[in-house]
Amino acid sequence: MHRRFDPDRSAVLERAKAAGVTRMVLTGTCLSSSQATAAYALEYPGQLYSTAGIHPHDTERAQKSDLQALRHLAAQSQVVAIGECGLDFNRDFSPRPVQEAWFEAQVALASELQKPLFLHEREAQPRLLEILAGFQGALPACVVHCFTGSASELALYLAQDFYIGITGWICDERRGLHLQEIVSQIPLNRLMLETDAPFLTPRDLRPKPKNGRNEPAFLPHILSTVARCYGLPEETVAAASFETTRQFFRI
Repeated sequence: MHRRFDPDRSAVLERAKAAGVTRMVLTGTCLSSSQATAAYALEYPGQLYSTAGIHPHDTERAQKSDLQALRHLAAQSQVVAIGECGLDFNRDFSPRPVQEAWFEAQVALASELQKPLFLHEREAQPRLLEILAGFQGALPACVVHCFTGSASELALYLAQDFYIGITGWICDERRGLHLQEIVSQIPLNRLMLETDAPFLTPRDLRPKPKNGRNEPAFLPHILSTVARCYGLPEETVAAASFETTRQFFRI
């Protein structure tokens, strides 16, 4: 929840609805944002849902008491997953041992509550899978948010029956071409489409938004690229992704 977007937040929802985006999951990345997204989702039942978690970038600033607060949030019906949580060994904004400790704590919470995990991973797949393996038998469904990795990394996630989130990164002619080549390897019942708004505005979107901000109404643009990569009608990919997402989050 970005305060600078307060003035037109309702208009963003209207544009999303007009574009056919009828249900949205708002991502929590720290305790305060998780609380804010949960509260906002309550105002739009059946349209908005949220997650509760501590992003790896934010783990160094997190307090021990935050975990109990996340547990309280997760008990609310509009909070449909634990996350965004995981490991980021690319930017290392928080020390790796701190990231790992918080990730393990959130995986334990998700496993206890049987809430799906909304995962963030950058250059940390081996360690992330190692931690998750410690919860084998109790691990809930997992989605790798904003996947940007290689074909071999994708194969490892799919071998674990993980779900894969694809964003507008795939529309980037500079760094998304490899995704265009491998995305069709994702079974449609494991594919989720996401925007990561307000970030990752598709580079080939025309006309470009004057403020440069991404928003849910641009999801059909991402769908178009993904469907082309599959060689399938947009309607087929849209219906499959919607049903996969609906079942994953139980919304």
